[in-house]
Amino acid sequence: MNERILSENFRQRYGRTPQVIARAPGRIEFIGNHTDYNGGAVIGAAIDRYVWVAAAPANAPGRLRFASGLDGQAVELPAANTTKLSGAEAWINYPRGVWQSLRDFNLPAPDAFDLLVGSDLPTGAGLSSSAALELATALALLDLTGVPAPAPATLAAIGRHAENIHVGVPCGILDQGTSAFGRAGQLVHIDCRGPAFYLLPLPSDVSLWVFNTLEKHALVDGLYSTRHRECQDAATALGATWLTEVAPADFNARAAGLPPKTAARARHVIEENERVAAVVRALGTGDLQTVGALLAASHRSSRDLFENSTPTLDSLVELLTAAPGVYGARLTGGGFGGAVMALTDRSFTAARAADIAAQHAARGHPRPEIIELHTADGARLLPRP
Repeated sequence: MNERILSENFRQRYGRTPQVIARAPGRIEFIGNHTDYNGGAVIGAAIDRYVWVAAAPANAPGRLRFASGLDGQAVELPAANTTKLSGAEAWINYPRGVWQSLRDFNLPAPDAFDLLVGSDLPTGAGLSSSAALELATALALLDLTGVPAPAPATLAAIGRHAENIHVGVPCGILDQGTSAFGRAGQLVHIDCRGPAFYLLPLPSDVSLWVFNTLEKHALVDGLYSTRHRECQDAATALGATWLTEVAPADFNARAAGLPPKTAARARHVIEENERVAAVVRALGTGDLQTVGALLAASHRSSRDLFENSTPTLDSLVELLTAAPGVYGARLTGGGFGGAVMALTDRSFTAARAADIAAQHAARGHPRPEIIELHTADGARLLPRP
């Protein structure tokens, strides 16, 4: 997929060229599992896999048309229709939610438009295709109204609002913030309570690999919301607004008085927030061995305390952690399926990755999709077609 292909697909679909094309990258969650909506810190990286959105104003007032190059479906909706869609059309809730959010932010939104989505980002793999779709849609729709692209922080806020309010996923700012602020050669460090965004150099002699388990994670289906509620309950039990306000020593002194599941969820978030800070320090000194150990500890905590891993994810992490050239590996994203991220040195090759996949398949798991990723710049408008 690229802008030329998307423009031609748009012309075939709607009979004219698009007025605007925007692109936003997916992301990997480097570390900081479920810390963002708990007021903590997280580190992500924008990646060189994207969602593209092409759009043009329509002549029929009050008519919104959505099409996706992923499934070939085209859906026309009255602008007044705000009923959530389901099944094969559920993806439309995201761009339509962005259109609704623009007005929530007192920004202009086109009265009628035609929109086409293209992507080379695996859906359901935990690489945040939804946030990329939200940001690219916001840029495209604002451009149709003649409004300049907003600041990255505003763009991220619009996307998160759309997902929280109009889609119904209580996500934090990790996904949208990383896709908005990403830069090639950099990681994005987010203090989510602000939110405040910082760039961290990624050493040039490392590689990032993703192993997509093909277990689609669908956060809107309930497990993500359940963990969100459990974290809120834990914070309330500890007398805090955010779990990350609680110091590890204070938590340890009070953990025995909490129900076991509540204590486990809280311990994961509180200790994961400490791991994020430790990764920032280790990256600053170039200590990649420590970074790798912290990634491995993050996965163990997700598996044992937060219980958002799966046997398939655990198998890949185990194989990768034992492989030469791998600093560390962990699930990336919300969990409950999706993908594993590995940080490696340059001796780790595609052949070695394929061997890991073969060993994993020999254990009875589906053979994963292997992707070597590179860090990328954030969401932007592309030159006009």
